[in-house]
Amino acid sequence: MAGNERRGEHQKQKLLYLAKLFTEETDAQHALGMAEIIEKLADCGVNADRKTLYLDFGELQDFGMDIETVKAGRNTLYRLSSRRFELPELKLLVDSVQSAKFITDKKSKELIAKLESLVSRHEATQLQRQVIISDRIKTMNTSVYYNVDAIHEAINAGCQIRFKYFQWNLKKEMELRRNGAWYQISPWALVWDSEYYYLVAYEAESDKIKHYRVDKMKRISVVEDRRQGLARFRQFNTARYSKSLFGMNGGEETVVTLEATNEKVGILIDRFGKDITILPIDEGHFRCHVTVAVSLLFLGWIMGLGGDVKIVAPQAVVDRMTSEVQRLAAQYPQKKP
Repeated sequence: MAGNERRGEHQKQKLLYLAKLFTEETDAQHALGMAEIIEKLADCGVNADRKTLYLDFGELQDFGMDIETVKAGRNTLYRLSSRRFELPELKLLVDSVQSAKFITDKKSKELIAKLESLVSRHEATQLQRQVIISDRIKTMNTSVYYNVDAIHEAINAGCQIRFKYFQWNLKKEMELRRNGAWYQISPWALVWDSEYYYLVAYEAESDKIKHYRVDKMKRISVVEDRRQGLARFRQFNTARYSKSLFGMNGGEETVVTLEATNEKVGILIDRFGKDITILPIDEGHFRCHVTVAVSLLFLGWIMGLGGDVKIVAPQAVVDRMTSEVQRLAAQYPQKKP
């Protein structure tokens, strides 16, 4: 330190305050002059002069901060030109946080405020975005992010977890399933589907792989019992499983044959992926085989596509669709004029 530089109240933290100043006040579009830097440091209780600041800039550059010198007419300005996260990357993260149903509104705001700290105050205003999500309903379970952390801890440790599982009743109250009994299962993977977190786990009692919505799990704890179901999970394809389920609703996985008009090929590829086999029938129609968990939600999805997509095999699924159509017709009888 130069001998003529007076010591301020926070002089020992000079480099920290200087780094903070560059991080919060400058970016690729905004820079500070030497006089401004000296003045802002003084406001923080740090005295500085030009000679020592040149040395400090070099120290920060050696540490990895991209301190850049720019000319603006006759003035020399200084700025932090690049950061670990680019602004478009942070915008994408902010949009994801805002639209994620498993994060509460309060936690969304807290997370976005933390993301804003990664850019300058000028760029932070661009992260205050309003993402409009159709029919967005944010979760009311504030512990979901701690649940995810506990599940990861159990998976990494190879242990089981226990928890209580709830559903909503007509009074809009959380009602525990199994009369409040504990669930104890072996966690194997987390799946994010339709903006909800699901735990894929092995249940020893039924000897099955099952899934649970994480925001409906309460009082999760890791237990010392070793995780079970390795043989089952080795035969389990998590990606295919999540793709075959509709909204993670259960059902036996079945290979279903569909016939559709050529205009619907994009919808089927978006839903089941590019690996499905497309077999042309004629100039306007094709056939494909998809693996799905046959549930009412799947049948309803097919109905929603109208007459352009139909199930042709296996017969058991065709019969189930026929029964569902007949049930709906009986439920909504046509009124006589």
